[in-house]
Amino acid sequence: MWFKKTKEPKVQKKVKIPEGLWVKCDNCKEIIYKKEIDKNLKVCPKCNYHFRISAKERIKLLADEGTFIELDSDISSSDPLKFKDSLTYPERIKENQKKSGMQEAVISGEALLSGTPVIFVIMDFSFMGGSMGSVVGEKIARAAETALEKKLPMISVASSGGARMQEGIFSLMQMAKVSAAIGRLKDNGVPFISVLADPTFGGVAASFAMLGDVIIAEPRSLIGFAGPRVIEQTMKQQLPDNFQRAEFLLEHGLIDTVVSRENMKETLAKLIRLLA
Repeated sequence: MWFKKTKEPKVQKKVKIPEGLWVKCDNCKEIIYKKEIDKNLKVCPKCNYHFRISAKERIKLLADEGTFIELDSDISSSDPLKFKDSLTYPERIKENQKKSGMQEAVISGEALLSGTPVIFVIMDFSFMGGSMGSVVGEKIARAAETALEKKLPMISVASSGGARMQEGIFSLMQMAKVSAAIGRLKDNGVPFISVLADPTFGGVAASFAMLGDVIIAEPRSLIGFAGPRVIEQTMKQQLPDNFQRAEFLLEHGLIDTVVSRENMKETLAKLIRLLA
């Protein structure tokens, strides 16, 4: 009797792919090599989706190399309400400082933009959702005062979920404070340009972010006061496609222009020359 020798099944070796090499685009869902995304200023090469970037990355993108001088870096949050959820408010602050590498949700400073001195105010969504507490409001107001004193154009880049609930009414008061500071710039003819990044909501959208002499948004940025789901639940109606996206707001006159990340510095430089 003849026996047929069976072939031993081939064992497929699993290749371990190091984490962080690939990124899934939130818009087109394509899997893209992370280095390709980084090389393209954190913009998807397939669909032009603009990933969120940190405040420090934004400074490198907009400020002339080596010219940024930070303002008011020594201000820190207090805990006026003794707020506690799963963590106390001071613990929450420390956790976000470690995670984001930021002292607070905004960084302000003086720098050159294509050779022109400007004041920058740049928010970072990775720090407690870019929420505007008393320190954020104070830094924005002080930056505006510096811009007024030195007669320098001010540029803000907003990326925020709104007011910071851990500070309650102290947080909401910042809306009036920063709006008054921006008003003084306008009264004295000092240019203020507002850039809206994804997302810009709540008390930030309802205050300084919408007070620019020129309001610019990055492509497909989500911008508004309340989120679309809250609006749908309140109105009991389905919202239009791309509602609250930058392109929708441009079409309806709420913002002035939509500018891609690669062209942002050049556009800001041109606007400053025209306004100043």
